[in-house]
Amino acid sequence: MTPNQVSAGELLQLIRSGRANTRAALQRATGLSRSTVGQRLDLLNRAGWLRHTTGTSTGGRPSDRIVFDPTHASVIAVDLETRHARTAVLDLAGTILAEHTGPLEITRGPEEVLDHLAASFPDLIAAAGVGPDHVCGIGMSVPGPVDWETGRVVEPPIMPGWDRYPIRERLQKAYAEHVASGPEDGIPVFLDNDANLMALAERQANHRDCSAFVLVKVSTGIGAGVVIGDGVYRGIDGGAGDIGHIRLHDQPDALCMCGSQGCLAAVASGRALARQLSEIGLETTSGSDVKRLLAEGHPDAIRLAREAGRRVGEVLVTVVTLLNPGVLMLAGDLSGVPFMTGVRELLYRRAMPRTTANLQIVTSRLGDHAGVIGAAGMVVEILYSPAQADARLARLAT
Repeated sequence: MTPNQVSAGELLQLIRSGRANTRAALQRATGLSRSTVGQRLDLLNRAGWLRHTTGTSTGGRPSDRIVFDPTHASVIAVDLETRHARTAVLDLAGTILAEHTGPLEITRGPEEVLDHLAASFPDLIAAAGVGPDHVCGIGMSVPGPVDWETGRVVEPPIMPGWDRYPIRERLQKAYAEHVASGPEDGIPVFLDNDANLMALAERQANHRDCSAFVLVKVSTGIGAGVVIGDGVYRGIDGGAGDIGHIRLHDQPDALCMCGSQGCLAAVASGRALARQLSEIGLETTSGSDVKRLLAEGHPDAIRLAREAGRRVGEVLVTVVTLLNPGVLMLAGDLSGVPFMTGVRELLYRRAMPRTTANLQIVTSRLGDHAGVIGAAGMVVEILYSPAQADARLARLAT
């Protein structure tokens, strides 16, 4: 690519990444002339995407520092769980401006759930102190495999009725009905698997230098998100990380929600532990109930969580050996000390010492907010990528 072909969107990428934040640095990075850099920056400034500050002086005139303005637009993020949903409005840096969490059964089906979510958006936008025109997109985290190309969940075991449903189109329609008509082709909506988005958010917030990062979420089900370099690894059709459906050799009778028997999720998930606790007389129906018992220090819950950690650790020996990550993060309802202890016991005993020598095993830092922060980050990364940014700038110019 010749210097004059470097677009405004590519300049924005340099600015957002911090690789070039002055006119001189942009010239050096791109080979563009001073006047051409100025023209590209004018496009970005007219869109309101940049903020200019005065840099530190080294004896001469202080340089004009150019940074991405995260307050010029907002994102709506949805973290959909099996029994509740968290919705939030965030700025483009991932700062939560307003949020709401409430019960919402995923088994009610996509139309009812998506309409319910969209109906809550006007109050959420008002609470954030922004208007509908300030919202540039919607990001959604779902507890099932997502085909990235089509934006549809594919054969999700814990989302009955959602298989290949057109979530993006339905949420666009519901948003237009409840909030605003938005762009002619509808407000941009993007979705991904919950573990993927949690991994994206946690790695960006706390482990940015880690080139191979794995997050394992253990709640109603069990799934993993993998970040290699700066991107989520999704596999061919969104099925990467679905470790909850790896079969255990010694549990042939454990019936999983996917219809198979012997799956890890049928033995070591929050749903599985809730069933086991119910069988010994403790009223539990979900991973959230197990989390509550763990917080209360209930001995049976602690014992079962530690054993669940061992079973998940059996599978993670292979995951860690294959990927050699620098960070293995445990998240979700079960990710406390007893579960982590069980994971460590198996992992360090069965994996080769070299595989774990530089491995950090940690728990979530963002907690319950990882899903919405990851969903918002996904929207920003897509809408402000060079190609998307240039297309949006062209529409703004017409």
